[in-house]
This record gives sequence, C-alpha cells and structure tokens, in this order.
Amino acid sequence: MKKIAFLGLGRMGLPMARRLAAAGYPLTVWNRSPGRAGDLTEAATPAGAVRGADVVVTMLSDPAAVAEVAGRFTAELAPGTLWIDMSSIGPEATAGLRARLPDGVVLVDAPVIGSVGPAATGDLVVFAGGEGADLDRAQPVLEHLGRVRRCGGPGSGAALKVVVIGAIVACVTALGDVLAAGEELGVPREQAREVLSAGPLAGVAARAFSTESDFPVRLAAKDLALAGGGPVLTAAREVLLAHPSIAEQDLSAVVGALRRTARAATTA
Repeated sequence: MKKIAFLGLGRMGLPMARRLAAAGYPLTVWNRSPGRAGDLTEAATPAGAVRGADVVVTMLSDPAAVAEVAGRFTAELAPGTLWIDMSSIGPEATAGLRARLPDGVVLVDAPVIGSVGPAATGDLVVFAGGEGADLDRAQPVLEHLGRVRRCGGPGSGAALKVVVIGAIVACVTALGDVLAAGEELGVPREQAREVLSAGPLAGVAARAFSTESDFPVRLAAKDLALAGGGPVLTAAREVLLAHPSIAEQDLSAVVGALRRTARAATTA
C-alpha cells in the first residue's frame, strides 16, 4: 500500500490519521505540538514526515498555517508524490500552493464537511478538486475518511467548501439572533426551537442546537472571511468575533452568547 504522511493532528486530523492507519497504510504523522500521535509513528519535522511518502495529507487550521508548514516540506517531495490538502483555506490559497509545487508533484484540494464524530467514523463529506487522474489516485485514500464528492478541476473543492460552510455558519448565527429577538418579544425559547426544528430550517436548527459537534467559533469566523466581504457574511463574522469568550467552543455556543446579549440589553 502507498506510504502516507499525515500532517496536522488537531481535533479533526488525529481521528482521520487513525482511520488511515487502521486501513493498513504505512503512516508517518507530524504535528506542530508533539506528543499527540499516541501509537502512530511520529516524525520530528514536516520534512522528515514526507520523506519517501507516496501521498502527503495536510489537515491544518488556516491558510497561514498551511503556507508555513508547506514551506518546511515541499522541497522534500519527490516527483510522483500526491499531496492532498484537506484544510479549509479557500481557492486562492490553494492556487498559491499549486504555484509552489516541485516538478512532478500534484495537488488535490479536498476539504471536508463534518465534525470530530464523523471524522472518527469515516462519515465526513469530502469536496475533492483536481485533475481527473489525480482525483483517481486520491479516491482510495479519501474513501476511508468519508463520502467523496468530485467537484471539478483544481480549486473547485476548496471553493465549494467555502460556499457550504459560509451558508452553515451564517445561518446558525442568524438563528441565534432570531431566538434572542424572540425572547424579547415574549416567545418562549422552547416553543421557537420546536417550530423551527419542524420546518424548512430543521437542518440549521439541528446544527445550532448540536451538543456533539466540535467546530470552534474562531475557525467558523475564519471560514467566513474566506468567503469574502458580502454584507450578510461580514455581519455574521462580526458577531462571532464579538464574543471572544466562546472562541474555542463549538459554533452552537453563539446561540447562547446571543441569548445572553439580548437579556443584558433588556435589563440595562
């Protein structure tokens, strides 16, 4: 089986790497903060992790992190290496990575939708973009992580992820604002939640009230920034950034934060 290097053992990366190891792939991992690998084979540096790998998978937090780590390993990529970037960094940053590829190295952008639970069970949704032959090579690896949706050419997976996550984050934020307004209007919170959960916004309501997801608010704000400066997405991002106390909590925490804000404004 192909030798894989997996870089980035955060909330999502570690369970994803464990799935690839469980599938039997020879696997070497690296993480910025050492000691998270457990029984996985851990390299001391990104360059050491990718040396001799057929496939490199990166799962890092943002464009700056991917660019910095890439600068530490791209020179070690041999011709024929397949690099699968699963980070959420948007199409512009993805194009920047492609521009720095050594000769003979190819890149597939494959960000995911889903949280820690689906990452552990292989139930993520993977948005894959790249040349057809490169997607064919990536498919067997990605199928261990989730359902693969081929989006088109290079950058298309990164672009679709920005669209989808932007809609999710903005809608959850708006729902929190609506519930806060409902309280001010005397609508019982549970009544509003019940009706919203039974209507066309059921999916958004389920995500807003989730107790099992682990998608930090700070990363949700980052993803909104990748979507550009539209008025609705900008407003939603400003709401998220206005509550630094929940930055490391799941996106659903914004619903409670807005509720507290509404009460404070009512009693002021």
